[in-house]
Amino acid sequence: MSTVPNRLEHSLERRGAQRFEVHLPLSIHFEGRTVPGFTQDLSGRGIFFYAETALPQGAVVELTFTMPSEITLTENMPVRCRGRVLRSSAPQARHSQDGQRSGIAVQLDSYEYLPSGEPAAQFVRVSSASVAGASGPAPR
Repeated sequence: MSTVPNRLEHSLERRGAQRFEVHLPLSIHFEGRTVPGFTQDLSGRGIFFYAETALPQGAVVELTFTMPSEITLTENMPVRCRGRVLRSSAPQARHSQDGQRSGIAVQLDSYEYLPSGEPAAQFVRVSSASVAGASGPAPR
């Protein structure tokens, strides 16, 4: 009997939250500036997105985007998340665009739903609400 842990089991343990593959525009706010990006996948614990800048590991970021109705199970809702960068890849050229993008993984510490009339680019201090796991159709 082997004592080496199965890599797949270890990977599943680390990813305890259900992930959704969603491609949405988002605003990334850090160090007093805001840059655009787009999501690759999302869970109640974290998000992976692409941006035109690399972010250092440990950087605190605020992300604003519209959560789709497939995840909220009601309607599309603007949301603001606060989290910490776990890793960021070096910028790579995208085939369909001239710009370079970095893949960035962020662990979410808190989030809040925004009033539908509030502009997505406006940032304020994020509440310390606990992160709830997302559920709904089309999990990855």
